[in-house]
Amino acid sequence: MKTFCKTKGVPVTKERINEIIGLLDPYLKNKLVPFWYNNSIDHEIGGYLTYFDKDGKPSGKTNKTLIMQLRMIFTFASAHRAGLGNGEYAEAARQGVDFVLKHFWDEKYGGWYWITERDGKMVDDSKIMYGHCFGVYSMAEYGLATGDPRGQEYAEKTFDTIMRCASDIYGGGFWEMFNRDWTIKPGGVYGGDRKTLDVHMHLMEAFTTLYELTQLPVHKRKLEEIIEILIEKMLDPKYKTGIAQFDRFFNPLRAILFQNVWGADRAPEEEARPLDNTNYGHNIEFNWLLKLALDIMGKDVEPYKDILKKINDQAHKWGVDWEYGGIYVEGPNEGEAIQTLKEFWQQGEALTGFLDGYLIFKDQNYWDAFENIFEFIWNKMINHEVGEWYALFERDGTIKWDHLSHEWKISYHSVRAVIQTLLRLRQLEKML
Repeated sequence: MKTFCKTKGVPVTKERINEIIGLLDPYLKNKLVPFWYNNSIDHEIGGYLTYFDKDGKPSGKTNKTLIMQLRMIFTFASAHRAGLGNGEYAEAARQGVDFVLKHFWDEKYGGWYWITERDGKMVDDSKIMYGHCFGVYSMAEYGLATGDPRGQEYAEKTFDTIMRCASDIYGGGFWEMFNRDWTIKPGGVYGGDRKTLDVHMHLMEAFTTLYELTQLPVHKRKLEEIIEILIEKMLDPKYKTGIAQFDRFFNPLRAILFQNVWGADRAPEEEARPLDNTNYGHNIEFNWLLKLALDIMGKDVEPYKDILKKINDQAHKWGVDWEYGGIYVEGPNEGEAIQTLKEFWQQGEALTGFLDGYLIFKDQNYWDAFENIFEFIWNKMINHEVGEWYALFERDGTIKWDHLSHEWKISYHSVRAVIQTLLRLRQLEKML
């Protein structure tokens, strides 16, 4: 495999595109998705086991988190929808749907619980909006992939619950952290007083897939509204980069970690992050998800090009590591990155996003960034013997966290990135 970390300006050719396809396609079909199919399905109880060490062996922990159960449903549904397998991935998704409907859906108050034990016994009955995004997204993807009417039924039920229980009519957007009965949690580390780019961006992707499935005007309208909120209230006015957290009226706040969401793999922070701070991976993910939403709605991308280009240019200039490869976690809008670790999900989203950027703008910078990040993923991040990606790296590519999966890391980013990248590479190949 060639190394492109430090190389810029190499022309895009059909030969190079075919070379990358020739690596990614068999990897996806023979290694990546089969790893999850062979190891994650809980054949004894149902649902998925999501804790694997550096060698792909069970780590011993068996709790089931809503976000991972739903993301596994999405993974298998999207693999089936992409034409992979011979029906086994649709069945893998179906049994996951059986499990979450039985153990995670709250028949009394509506919505989804947050964490259960392996057998479905309740551990945390909170209603977390991040998980509800994937209640819409995963169930809609499952409906599109399989035709099972439960996909549309529970995607719409989740959507209706979000509208009824989480909408902030006065301040706009959505509240995010709730108790079981949909009373809002306290503020601060419990998140009850904050709104985040993360959740509203995932609502955009969820509503995109829901509208793709239902074609209902209300779903299109709510998708248009969430896009307007993101662009008008959650992007920096000058740089168009994402701001992480806000108060009720979308005044930016210094970002903090929430106690029961992502705390499992993060040490407590003594101080909140600076206001002038943006996450390169989130920004690039926002770009390609926005473009996809426009495509699904049949809208012209032209009015949004300024935003897309500013985001791509900022990430290219400050987020891509041209010495060691890959994309950093985060940093200021103008200046060197302050968090130079390389995390799995940012690499996957940037891979798709920069390639999307090249397709839109034909800007060599974006192809250079794609090559850089692809090489880092292929040569550093993937455990090729097992198939899945390691979690976190030091700047120079030294593995920092070597597990392949836990309660917050799963197949979602890796499988989706490869499927979406292959779609775009084949589109680009036809254009040359």
